Amino acid sequence: MAKVAFLGLGVMGYPMAGHLQAAGHEVTVYNRTGAKAEAWVAQHGGAMATTPREAAEGAEFVMACVGNDDDLRSVCLGDDGAFAGMTSGAIFVDHTTVSAKVTAELYAAGQEIGVSFVDAPVSGGQAGAENGQLVVMCGGDADAYAKAEPVIEAFAKKCVRLGESGAGQLTKMVNQICIAGLVQGLSEGLHFAQKAGLDGRAVVDVIGGGAAGSWQMVNRYETMLDDKWDHGFAVDWMRKDLGICLSTADEVGASLPVTALVDQFYKDVQKMGGGRWDTSSLFKRLMEAG
Repeated sequence: MAKVAFLGLGVMGYPMAGHLQAAGHEVTVYNRTGAKAEAWVAQHGGAMATTPREAAEGAEFVMACVGNDDDLRSVCLGDDGAFAGMTSGAIFVDHTTVSAKVTAELYAAGQEIGVSFVDAPVSGGQAGAENGQLVVMCGGDADAYAKAEPVIEAFAKKCVRLGESGAGQLTKMVNQICIAGLVQGLSEGLHFAQKAGLDGRAVVDVIGGGAAGSWQMVNRYETMLDDKWDHGFAVDWMRKDLGICLSTADEVGASLPVTALVDQFYKDVQKMGGGRWDTSSLFKRLMEAG
């Protein structure tokens, strides 16, 4: 069992930290809004800190799941940042989906003070976090990963190191690229079924067991057909992730025409007031367009 700091108690971080505490680790949490940290301690035990630095002091592992590049920098760097409180030999594990650029920056900053940095973005959504069934894709030094993996397993069904620093974030980009195309394809299929006078549920029951089947189909078709969007992974966050994918594609010379198109479709959903809707709301965009 380890002494762990967890920074960021959003819809993902809150249950992830809870699994760590339940597994027997000694967890100290930090959240920008202190009331959320107080609620977590009341529910799970453990301790809370008022700054990332305070949370990180004496911790063997510091884990973060925050919003974006700037949020990650803010909890790592500066006088109150986690790096200021970490001791040489400690390991920072970042579960945020961020750019490979900020990952490289923070990996280098950690090296200067003897702190290892593992990029470890996750897939599986809120349900995966709550059920401890996340897929974690990692990059970083092999020895640091080997030490962190048993701790990560508290909330993961699969955890894999893909390569050196940044490989985890690049793999998460692949994940989001694939999801974007899948959700649009599913939305178009259901849209076509309804316009053609078919029973969408019956159609999915038939095709879901064949080559068209996917996680998105199994887990989202019913809520899509029921016009329910207040769950899952928000459109605002997906656009943030796709922006990272498209920017990185320009840097590495990859062509992502479908991803770029779906990103604009999500922009349409935002204009509809659906920034916090689930990503499956691409279907709603089609239905409201007629």
